[in-house]
Amino acid sequence: MVDVIIIGAGPAGLNAALVLGRSRKSTIIFDDDRPRNAVTQESHGFITRDGTSPKEFRQLGRQELKQYPTITIKNEHIQSVQKMDNVFHVTSVTGVTYRSKKVILATGLKDVLPSVPKIQEYYGRSLFVCPFCDGWELRDQPLAIISEEPSSTHMVQMLFNWSRDLALFTNGRPLKPELKEEMQRKGIPFYEQIISELKGIHGQLEAVILPDGTAVKRSGGFIGVQQKQASDFAQQLGCQMNEMGAIQTDDFGRTTISGLFACGDTSYIAPSQLIIAAADGSKAAIGIVADMLVESDS
Repeated sequence: MVDVIIIGAGPAGLNAALVLGRSRKSTIIFDDDRPRNAVTQESHGFITRDGTSPKEFRQLGRQELKQYPTITIKNEHIQSVQKMDNVFHVTSVTGVTYRSKKVILATGLKDVLPSVPKIQEYYGRSLFVCPFCDGWELRDQPLAIISEEPSSTHMVQMLFNWSRDLALFTNGRPLKPELKEEMQRKGIPFYEQIISELKGIHGQLEAVILPDGTAVKRSGGFIGVQQKQASDFAQQLGCQMNEMGAIQTDDFGRTTISGLFACGDTSYIAPSQLIIAAADGSKAAIGIVADMLVESDS
C-alpha cells in the first residue's frame, strides 16, 4: 500500500506529485494520456512556460518527477475507485488493484462543443475557449463568438478587452430581448440562425456560413462550451458536488469523503488555467501531508 494515489497527470496532478515526492510520500500517479487540452497548439499564462505546447509541458513535468524515488508514474486508465475500511482500492482497466491511504482526483473536465458541422477542425487552431489563454494572439481581429449558452453575452463583454470587431452566433438559440438590446447598444451584430458550416483552410477560420448563404467573414474566435466531469469517480465515492458541477472541496482540496482530495479543473470548473491548476495541486498535496502528520500523532 502506498501513501497517495493520484488519478490524472495534467498540471494539477503533476504538481501534486512533485510536492508529495519532495515530502517523502510514496505516490503513484496514473496517466491515461487523454488531456482536455490535447488539441491546443500552445499554452499561455504560465510564467517561464508561455507558449509551451501542452504535450511538452506534461513531458517536462514527468521528467522532473523521475528524480524522486518515492514517485511512480503509470500509463494506465483507472476504471474504479472504492473505499473500504479506510483504504482506497483503485482498479485499472488491466484488472490490477492498487491500495492507498489517500487519493487525489485530478481528472479534469471535458468540453462539449456546440453542434456545428466540422467545428472540431477549427477547435484549438483558430477557435478557442479561454480568452486569457489565446486572446492575445487574436487581438484586434474580426472574431466570431459561437455560443448556445445563455451566458454568451458575458463572453462578448470579456472579449471586448481584445477586439471590438465581434459577431455573436447563437446557432439557433434565440436571445432574450434585453440581451438583443445590449448587443445593439454596443454595435455588435448577432445571428440567431443555425450555423450551416464553417469555412476555412487547415483549421484557419475564414467565414461563418448561415442557411441563406450569407458568409460572415471572421478570422478566428471563441466558443462557449458545456463542461462536464471527465470521470465519475467522485459520484462513485459519494462526494458532494457544488452548484457548478465541481467536486466540493475546502481550501486544501479535501472533499466530503475523508482521505479523498480533488484539485484542478475538476474542483473549481473555472477559470481553467495551467498555473491555477498547478497551484491547486500543490495545495492538495500540502493538505495531505498535514493530515498524515496529524494522523501519525493520534
